[in-house]
Amino acid sequence: MKKVFKFIVALLFIIIVTVNFVILFTGRFYMYKTLANTVFKGRLSPAIDEYGIFSNNIVGTGTARPWPVAKGYNKGVIPDSLVPQFKKMKTVAFVVIKNDSLLHEQYWDGYSDTSHSNSFSMGKSITSILCGIAIAEGKIKSVDEKVSDFIPQYKEGMDSLLTLKDLLEMGSGINFGENYISPFSYPAEAYYSSDVMEYTLKYKVTEKPGTEWKYLSGNTQLLGYCITKATGKSLSEYATEKLWKPLGAEHPAYWSTDHKGGLEKAYCCFNSNARDFARIGQLYLDSGRCNYHKTIDSVSDSMGNTKYVMTGGYDQIVPVAWVAASTTPKLVAYYGYQWWILKFEGHTIPYCRGLQGQYIFVIPDKKMVVVRLGAKREVVAMEQIDGKEYNIPTDAFIYLKAALSMYGK
Repeated sequence: MKKVFKFIVALLFIIIVTVNFVILFTGRFYMYKTLANTVFKGRLSPAIDEYGIFSNNIVGTGTARPWPVAKGYNKGVIPDSLVPQFKKMKTVAFVVIKNDSLLHEQYWDGYSDTSHSNSFSMGKSITSILCGIAIAEGKIKSVDEKVSDFIPQYKEGMDSLLTLKDLLEMGSGINFGENYISPFSYPAEAYYSSDVMEYTLKYKVTEKPGTEWKYLSGNTQLLGYCITKATGKSLSEYATEKLWKPLGAEHPAYWSTDHKGGLEKAYCCFNSNARDFARIGQLYLDSGRCNYHKTIDSVSDSMGNTKYVMTGGYDQIVPVAWVAASTTPKLVAYYGYQWWILKFEGHTIPYCRGLQGQYIFVIPDKKMVVVRLGAKREVVAMEQIDGKEYNIPTDAFIYLKAALSMYGK
């Protein structure tokens, strides 16, 4: 027994020395934080509520507009056959919005309507929204503008071919890695580093942009940096002004940065709650409009009599054309401008998705938005639907099936 113990101690010592040597030799100092917050905490991936271990920029609120509560609020019940799968996937929040009203909400494991957790790659869709707004404002010329207009390091060779459209469509041809287990892959570098652009800019275009779809988080990080350069504002400042305040979000969001006062991790790490995440879905369900308001205008007839006419309208937050372009397939049948698209039971559903099973589903023909937050998702699989292949984490069907069976009629 003592020999076994000594062997284990010796092995651990060798491993620790080797890991330290690799870190020091390669300069990958972010790995200390990676290991401290994964392996040494008994897991191989990030936790959904660890934003507190990072610096965060606040995405601020303005005048809050709480969701109207639907008449049938929480009258639906998740089908018994699906409950075990909700639990297996460690669901912490499930929210259904229908006809612009809060119809259902349910929380688990101590989470509530005010609990913040990480969106992970749902943040990519938010970054895409900010890009569309920046184009509408003229801060960015178009999706065809060259990345080198914002990042001089991309002026030479194949890098000079790269456009914002290539980043949006995941067709950059850059040699990023996208392994979520390896501490040497780009997601870990960017997530735990103290200088996200240092690691991002070392990668280069190695294949002709715009020809092949390859999902790469680094694409969105570059896109976010271009938006910051174009607007002269941090992503959090721009999101506060152009998105979170106009949407009437009830709670500030926290966008994790690489260091205090540094850059947001544009490809992930937008931390909010299920109710406020649902506003993103409602915004796209309403073609980029929100905040219906009534006004009373006075008009005079030919006799000089004054009449009062009530009119109404919406604030156009994101251009209608951008919403349509974002949710229309580009290089593949299931991806637009940083938004996913799937087919389910006859519905075409644009959606955002994150690493641990974060979802915002938009179901236009049902006027419904479904948000699911959790700590686990099933393996991504290629599904044959209507003769086309769709890249889908199969647990997504669980939440859609539940929402539609409960409130789809």
